[in-house]
Amino acid sequence: MQAAFFDLDGCLVDSTAPISAAMNEALRDLGLPTRDPADLYGYIGPPLVESFQELLASAGADPALATDAVDAYRRVYPELAQRRTRPAPGIAELLAGLEGRVTMMVVTSKPVEYAEPILDAVGLRSHFAAVFGPALDALHEPKAAKLEQALALARVGEHERRSGAVMIGDRKHDVAAGRHCGTGTIGVTWGIGDRTELASAGADVVVDHPSELAALL
Repeated sequence: MQAAFFDLDGCLVDSTAPISAAMNEALRDLGLPTRDPADLYGYIGPPLVESFQELLASAGADPALATDAVDAYRRVYPELAQRRTRPAPGIAELLAGLEGRVTMMVVTSKPVEYAEPILDAVGLRSHFAAVFGPALDALHEPKAAKLEQALALARVGEHERRSGAVMIGDRKHDVAAGRHCGTGTIGVTWGIGDRTELASAGADVVVDHPSELAALL
């Protein structure tokens, strides 16, 4: 049975509203100007501390304040996420159609303590055999490390990865994790990343709607 590993933010769910709101709260907490939510979407995807380092640098602030920004973000994000995260259109139908035919797991840069409740809240958790995300204190853990753990649980060996496993996500970081681990890679354009970003990262295939994934998987 094929194994499919899905990114969370931008791939399975639309989390732009709660993430951008929590990022602005962190900027406010540090005494920095808030940003238009759309200006913050490009920072969604990488590990949070790295996004804040880049965001602070762009604001002319000290990137070393990123850990303080993460703390401020986390004070408000869990409650915002429960209220304002939505499933990506067409995802629930895709997952229901794949169940029993494809082993599905979530591999995300979001701490697993947040990812699990979000998946429950949007009604998607039951479709997945497992959810892999870093611990709260693992601020710099690469996504590839979690994908390796997921591959081990799915019992996909190194020689089977190109034909038996695929990493699916909306950002270059998802593609990079799959390439690092030797899996197939599928980029999706209904999240943050566009075709140019995903193709430049080396995605094997780029799709525009969840219905296209059904045929590929």
